[in-house]
Amino acid sequence: MKYDYDLIILGSGPAGFSAAMQSTKFGKKVLLVEADAKHLGGAWINAGTVPSKALREAAASIYKYNQLFGSDNTNSKYHRYKMADLLRFKDQVVKYENSEVKRNLIKNEVHTARGMGYILDPHTVEVNDHLGKKKKYRATFILIATGSSATKPKNFEVDNRLVVDNRSLVNMTHVPKRLVIIGGGVNAIEYATIFSALGTKVNLLSSRESYLPFLDSEIKAEFARSLEQQRMVIHNQVYVEGVAENPLRNCTEVKYRSFKDNELKVLETEQVVHFGIRMPNTKGIGLEELGVEMDDEGYITVNDHYQTSVPSIYAAGDICGFPGLASASFTQGRIASCHMANVENVKLTGSHPFGIYTIPEMSSIGITEDEAKSRGLEYAVGRAYYKELTKSSVSNTTLGMLKLVIDRNSLKLLGVHVIGENACDIIHIGQAVMKNQVDVRYFVDNILNYPTYSEAYRVAAFNGLNRINKSGVKYRSLVSDEESK
Repeated sequence: MKYDYDLIILGSGPAGFSAAMQSTKFGKKVLLVEADAKHLGGAWINAGTVPSKALREAAASIYKYNQLFGSDNTNSKYHRYKMADLLRFKDQVVKYENSEVKRNLIKNEVHTARGMGYILDPHTVEVNDHLGKKKKYRATFILIATGSSATKPKNFEVDNRLVVDNRSLVNMTHVPKRLVIIGGGVNAIEYATIFSALGTKVNLLSSRESYLPFLDSEIKAEFARSLEQQRMVIHNQVYVEGVAENPLRNCTEVKYRSFKDNELKVLETEQVVHFGIRMPNTKGIGLEELGVEMDDEGYITVNDHYQTSVPSIYAAGDICGFPGLASASFTQGRIASCHMANVENVKLTGSHPFGIYTIPEMSSIGITEDEAKSRGLEYAVGRAYYKELTKSSVSNTTLGMLKLVIDRNSLKLLGVHVIGENACDIIHIGQAVMKNQVDVRYFVDNILNYPTYSEAYRVAAFNGLNRINKSGVKYRSLVSDEESK
């Protein structure tokens, strides 16, 4: 049977965009269906990763400037910068990234259709545009890349006045003096540090026992120390009863209780931000009718090639669940595209890094020290503190550390954990070493640029090798390949 396209993609986020680009390289004809009437790129460019990171970079620059040249009076920096300036920069970045997506789609001759896509059968998608007109398209394959959305709160309303969500937050017109953030996930923590860096007094309310529980314990302790230097307090194991305006005190009141003692407490604030749990956008697009297998939460079940239980339908990105990262979504879309084109043996292998764009930023790959200990592994730890690095001194960013978890026998890396300036960049050095099964002596035997943050690997490697030496292994055998054979 002849089809209109080789591939129809629902969603122009990182998974959809990546699949479209890869498929055109195979000479495939692609249709990209986007529900947003104005923009391409989905939440990735317009409400999530890109605008939040643009605001983060602007806030981090202001924070660094204030640390280097600013007054000790925290109020002075609050008045020095206007939210309009930050929004102007953010809007410029979003506009440029939108134009880049559009340029690449046009360059690679990807067709686009605006409207909501509904899958009628394994090869047919009906698009309902914003004028109510419907049109059917047929393709050999369909890729679902519709992303995820935040759940709504139960005890109060996100009215975009007293309470805003992450979409409205990136368009906030002023820097609030006081801010309450409800949520304990990565995005909530990131935004909390962004506004704290701008001089806002931030209270974060989380129902979780602990924030970012997957972090290495030492990295988390270092992050906790950084929070002490900022105007930010985290309240764990609490639930919010309600949010109401108090005109007499000219503020918004947030009522919450602790799970431990059920004591009612009230926070007075200028603005409230709610971060709901991310859930997949899989409802109302025809999946149930087609029998596409999903779990209890609505995440689509896929194989290693991101193929669903219906062979001609693939899924990639947030709708597949963990890890729910833009970086992973790009790769997932590409893998799905390759499998459709019968390009075999293209799949995710090994560990992948994750980055947390707080101020300071954090990144990690592999196992933590606690995990190594619980598994009964023979390991050693190597540490490098940013205050030991010349790069940190000249950059006035001495808070941070890099931690290596090393196999005592093979000297290969089991995990790398970083907090501090450029953490999400330098993590890739550790990733490359782990991926290629090179041991920790790589950092000792090779020259690294000086001064750089990457030098932390060399310092941490020496630190780890010294610890192994002290435990009874001869140091000469550690640094000499000949004698270790």
